[in-house]
Amino acid sequence: MLVMGGTVGAGIFINPYVVAQRVHTPWLVLGAWLAGGIIALTGAFIWAELADRMPQVGGQYAYLRDVYHPLAAFLYGWVLLLVVQTGGMAAVTVTFARYFLELTGIHVGDWQIAVITLLVLTVVNCFGVRAGGTVQSALMVIKIFAIALLVFAGAFLVRGPRVEWHPVLDQPLSGGLLSAFGAAMVPVLFAYGGWQTACFVAGELKQPRRDLPRALVLGVIGVAALYTSVNFICVRVLGVTALAETHTPASAVMRLAMGQKGATLIALGIAVSTLGFLSQSVLTAPRVYFAMAEDGVFFRKLAWVHPKTRVPVVAITLQSIWTVVILLSGRYEQILNYVTAMDYTFFTLTASCLFLLRKRGPAHGFSMPGHPWTTAFFCVACGSVVLNTFYRYPGNTLIGLAILATGVPVYYIWRRTSHA
Repeated sequence: MLVMGGTVGAGIFINPYVVAQRVHTPWLVLGAWLAGGIIALTGAFIWAELADRMPQVGGQYAYLRDVYHPLAAFLYGWVLLLVVQTGGMAAVTVTFARYFLELTGIHVGDWQIAVITLLVLTVVNCFGVRAGGTVQSALMVIKIFAIALLVFAGAFLVRGPRVEWHPVLDQPLSGGLLSAFGAAMVPVLFAYGGWQTACFVAGELKQPRRDLPRALVLGVIGVAALYTSVNFICVRVLGVTALAETHTPASAVMRLAMGQKGATLIALGIAVSTLGFLSQSVLTAPRVYFAMAEDGVFFRKLAWVHPKTRVPVVAITLQSIWTVVILLSGRYEQILNYVTAMDYTFFTLTASCLFLLRKRGPAHGFSMPGHPWTTAFFCVACGSVVLNTFYRYPGNTLIGLAILATGVPVYYIWRRTSHA
């Protein structure tokens, strides 16, 4: 539930239209989502071996610290707190608030609902991993039901397919087609992102070496099955052209299948989906800031855990407060553009840890199948995303790099202070 809940947010209900705008045949649209699933599954296998070798609090942070250098790990945590995690949470919280207001008709600002939502989830997760995990599991079950309803309605309640399955390609195989397919992969990879955050709580699991690798692999397979099913239905019901023209494809499918009642039902499903993502984010990411504080490179108070619930209450609270700051600034969408290159840079760097760890010794538990070729494939795929982001959004990428660079002097100041 942590793996799937951290991946399935609002993206699967919205991003299909972006993919259809960039590639124009059913096979290319579905191919992009299948390719995204393969990349995510490859990453899940890599993280599974990393988690088996190092079942520590902080997940990706711990891998970078122990394999490369504490600075690399600090920069990951620095960016995660300032923009990656909190920026994504701010955008998703506002998405939830808008759907909530649409469903209830309450006349208040979306920011007010967003702040209350974050407050409630923060309090729940401060009661402990079991309390947060229970909420997460319940929301994920509802989320799966909403997706299953969408697939069922599109498959059985809409008469006759409206899609032409020929031709396979809309232009000859060329650099232009590959570039378009690469552009389509960006929203796909965004939608698949988040599975790795389950590793943040590795140190709090009873049997992390057994449970975390299994959860990563099965969770990503489950997400890939859900995503492919949803996109098949969107293409079948709407056709690629109509899909590209609607910004709310899930609502469009449900409206055709069940009328306005169907559109309302899926709006409720999307609201629950975003809430589930937020619950998982509040639960997992603060473990990175906790690990940074334990290493003496961040506010020491963040390493404090509640004596009863055994959770890093201060770290959870800090993340939620900063999310509210970004949310109220109204600039979270721009911030998300800044971090694409950094996010996938750290994906590439973390995956490459496996090459060095294999030199130190063979895997003693879970082993990455096909290493080193499969690991190299994942690194190249993530590196391509980084290069593509530099090419398409140079201004935003440079701002993101500037935010990353500010972490270097901060790290050394904290190190000097903590050792003084």
